Order: sequence, then C-alpha cells, then structure tokens
Amino acid sequence: MGKNIFISLVVVCTVLLSACNTATQNEGTKPNVVVIYLDDLGYGDLSCYGATELQTPNIDALANGGIRFTNGYASSATCTPSRYALLTGVYPWRNKRAQILPGTAPLIIDTAQVTLPKMLKAQGYQTALVGKWHLGLGTGHVDWNKAVSPGPNEVGFDYAYYMAATQDRVPTVYLKDGLVEGLDPNDPIEVDYNKNFEGQPTGKDNPELCDMMWHHGHNATIVNGVPRIGYMKGGEAAKWSDVDMADHFLDKAQDYVKSHKDKPFFLYYAMQQPHVPRTPHPRFVGKSGMGPRGDVILEADWCIGEFIKTLEREGILENTLIVFSSDNGPVLNDGYYDDAVEKLGKHMPAGPLRGGKYSLFEAGARVPFITYWKGTIEPGESNALVCQMDLLASLAKLLGTEESNTDSHELIEVLLGRSSNGREELVIEANTRTALRKGDWIIIPPYNGNKINKYVNIETGNDNVYQLYNLREDIAQQNNLANSHPEKLKEMLESFKAIRGEKYSKVQKLDLK
Repeated sequence: MGKNIFISLVVVCTVLLSACNTATQNEGTKPNVVVIYLDDLGYGDLSCYGATELQTPNIDALANGGIRFTNGYASSATCTPSRYALLTGVYPWRNKRAQILPGTAPLIIDTAQVTLPKMLKAQGYQTALVGKWHLGLGTGHVDWNKAVSPGPNEVGFDYAYYMAATQDRVPTVYLKDGLVEGLDPNDPIEVDYNKNFEGQPTGKDNPELCDMMWHHGHNATIVNGVPRIGYMKGGEAAKWSDVDMADHFLDKAQDYVKSHKDKPFFLYYAMQQPHVPRTPHPRFVGKSGMGPRGDVILEADWCIGEFIKTLEREGILENTLIVFSSDNGPVLNDGYYDDAVEKLGKHMPAGPLRGGKYSLFEAGARVPFITYWKGTIEPGESNALVCQMDLLASLAKLLGTEESNTDSHELIEVLLGRSSNGREELVIEANTRTALRKGDWIIIPPYNGNKINKYVNIETGNDNVYQLYNLREDIAQQNNLANSHPEKLKEMLESFKAIRGEKYSKVQKLDLK
C-alpha cells in the first residue's frame, strides 16, 4: 500500500514538474530581438556581399547562417531619416524634421507616436538602446547639466546609453537615461552650433592642435585632437575617448544581455562605424591596409563577433532574432583627411551599385540586410524587396499583434526566409528628394541641384529629366530607359504620385497623360 502511495506521489510530482517546465518554456518562447545597426556601411563593404579586399568573418557568419537580402533598403540615403523610419515604421519624408540633425536639435519622434520599442514593451519586452541616437533630444533648449528629456526613454526605451548625435558632432559625451555620464557639476557643459565660446580653440584657427585634419565642415571645437561640428565648452571629465568608443558600446551591450537574459528583450545596438571621424582602437590600426575607414570596419566586425559570443555563452543565441543592417550607403571623404580615398585600392564600398551616401541612386539606400535566428531561420539568400521600417509590422505579427497607421509592411515570413513575396514598391529618400522602387524598376523624377556632391564626390541622382532603370538587367543604373519605355514611365510615375502626392518636386515635370 505504502509502495503504491509512494509511486503515486512520484507520478504527481513528475506531472507537476513537467507542467512547471512547460510553463517556463511557454513564457520564454518570445525571442529576444537585437537590431545591429551600422553607420555609413556600404553594400560592397562586406566579404559576404562580394568584398575581396576586406574580410568580415563575423558578419559573414550571420549571413551564412541566416538570410542575406540582396534587395534590402534603409528608407533614406542619410542617417537621421533612416533611424526615424526604423523606429517608427513611417516614411521620413512625412516628417519635415526628419533630416540630418545638429547635436542640439529637439526630439523629432512624437512621444505619443507608435514606435518599435513601445510595441515590444506592450508585448512584455525589456527595451534598450546602446550607441548612436541622432533623433534629437529635449525641446530645442537643452541644458546638458540636467536631465535631458524627452529622449529615447520617452519613446519606448527602458534603458538608453547613447551619444546624442554623431561622433563628429558636439557634445562629445555619453548619456545614460537622459543624464550626461561622469559630469563634474563644477565644470558645466555649454554647447552652441552658431557661435564659439571665448578662448576655445577650433580646427579652423588652431590646426596645430589637430591630430586629424578637417577637409570640409568639421572645423569647430577640438576634442581629443579631432575638430568637430559645433562648439562646446566644459564637461572635461565626461568627454568620451574616441579610440575606446567601440569597446565602450560593446561592453554596455554585453552587460545588458547578461543582466536581462531571463526575460525577452529588445536591444537596438547602434554602432558608430564606419562614420567619421574614423578612430580605430590601436589594436586595429593598420589592419586593413585601407586606412582608418577599413580599420573601423574590421573593428566593427570584431565587436559583432564578441557580442554573438556573449549571446552564446549566456545560452540565449538560439532564442534571439538578429537583424543586421546599415543606416545608409558608403562615403569616403566625409569631412576629414583620413586616407579613405588614397588607400581605397581595389575595394568597392558600393559594390556594383551607383552612387553612395546622400544619393538617390541605389548605393544610397540599398544596404547590407541580414536576418539570423539560429535553429529557426534556414540559411539562404533572398531577392525579396524589404525595408528596415518593415520591422515594426513584421515583429508585431510574430508576437500575435499588429500595428496600423504606419508605412511598415508585415513581412515576417520573408524576414524568416519562408517566403519570397516582399514589398511591391518602396519610396526611397535622399535629402528630402524621393524616388520609387517598384518591382524590378526604379523611377527618379527630375530634381534641381548639382549632379555631383562636390564635397564627397558622389553622384546625387539629380537631373533635369526623368530617369527610369530596370535594376534586374542594369543594377549599375547605366541605361536610362525613360524615353524608350514611355508606358512604363507613366505607370511608375502614377504609382509614385499615389504614395508621394503631387508636390514631390519643385522641378517642372513632364505631362505624361
């Protein structure tokens, strides 16, 4: 009798334990989501996208173990608009303030607006930003010596460790949840983008104090031997070390993973490479043979490898969806003399694409785009048309909810490699100018302005005629088919107007009725 009771108790305990384990597994079925976002990385800058002069084994491992998209886009050919679209699921041209911002710009995301981190928080996620922000802070009159608000925390991030704008802009300090880290209250920060502070040296007036020489635009306050955009005074103890920035952000990302691994989390890991100023850690100086730009790409690849190792060591790699991409295409000389042009050699940052950062041609917004989820995504390549702003609707679908009133398309099966049916059409942007990609075709309307950006030596896409290209047959955009395919031109223009509206250009347009 006693033996039977004992057996019964064992059975009951086993059932209860199994039920507890099942409940725990069910609670943990939501995958962690990590967006790794690089800055100015071109379509041809990675060996998994055809680069032969640079080897990026850690990013290649994501591509080889996941889906490598050949038609993956940022929404824009510049940084702030792309970041806006990524986090809101909304075309940046709908918001006139979604343009490249100074370091003192107010927050351009409405705090009542739907955002990717807000949606994930509503589904039980912990949310974090580590790295570059550049979407504005405060209301336009920031006191850097007090809590800065609104900012990342007010648009959905529980934890935010970031630089306000870019590495080449002041203030050159880190903020944690709105507070400047390491600030000495007896040495307050002052920032101005119009007027210098008395007695403060600048790159323009004091080149002898510069370790990196400016080429255009970057000739104001000098920090760590690097002249910046904008003027800054004070905050000496809080200023970052440029050469340690990659390691610093990596440490913060790793620490976040370790301390938040027990519940689903969303981490937006916004790296600064290879944006200017390119300041590789001494471990990477000279490693690429291409000067600092090549070196910081190798540095970024190493950081990503170390981050993936952390996910693996913590036992959560198989429950983590990783999305890798860049905010826009490549640029070489973007404000400093750093040998990016002189030491380029055979490397092609844009790969087979035309243009680059700031351009409406393909290299402006078509970027590396990789999804990786070990054990869930079957490795492969996809030609489906996808955009970063599609993450909002797609992740909502994955979690059993939905978000409307955005431009985000639900493409979760595409992102997981289970479908090839991507977007049919996408409006891309470059400095408020827009074009339409639809199917294999792209139309670029006429725009005034220089055909070449003289500062960075990149084709802008501007012309006084319509441009129409078949990207499947002419990925380098060498053959304008506008005159030879008038019906296709008319069809594309009508589709473009249906999304963009009639006032998409100040240039006199053709009558295609």
